[in-house]
Amino acid sequence: MFRSRAKEEKAPTDKVTADLSKHPRSPEAPKGRPTPKRSEAQSQRRRASTAPADRKEAMKRQREARRADLAKQREALASGDERYLPVRDKGPVRRFVRDFVDSRFCIAEFFLPLAVVILVLSMVRVGQLQNISLLLWLGVIVMIIIDSIGLVFRLRKQLAERFPDEPKRGAVAYGLMRTLQMRRLRLPKPQVKRGERP
Repeated sequence: MFRSRAKEEKAPTDKVTADLSKHPRSPEAPKGRPTPKRSEAQSQRRRASTAPADRKEAMKRQREARRADLAKQREALASGDERYLPVRDKGPVRRFVRDFVDSRFCIAEFFLPLAVVILVLSMVRVGQLQNISLLLWLGVIVMIIIDSIGLVFRLRKQLAERFPDEPKRGAVAYGLMRTLQMRRLRLPKPQVKRGERP
């Protein structure tokens, strides 16, 4: 008794599903999912067309993209183009700090050549020259400290006047690190001449 009922109930549903699979869906019938926006559909098509076939191809493309970005960054460091500079060097505050430092003579930028001269003098086996090299070493360090302290106060004052609302965190330290590099080796390259105020 129960078996015959179950068969009778199942039979019509089987026919209905078979009928549905044979007949195509009406174009006006709902499809059960929302239509994607045009921008989403285009981005999916682009992704499908540009997606690499295998992992090696993906890595190769990634390396090429990284190489192109580094080349743009190198050009920007030479020309001062803001768009492709590293994050550390971007922004009007950092540009002003660079120009402020590059427009002045700083004793710290001559530290490396002076250190080489002092080292050579200290290696000579003459007592007086060794004493002179020690005094020179102390004098250079004291002058660098005094010059750096003066630069810090002047730079802070200028930044407070010119950029009252901009974030200035790390800008003074950025300027001090720039003074330690020789002008010719600084990156991004100096955009102002010595004595030319930014």
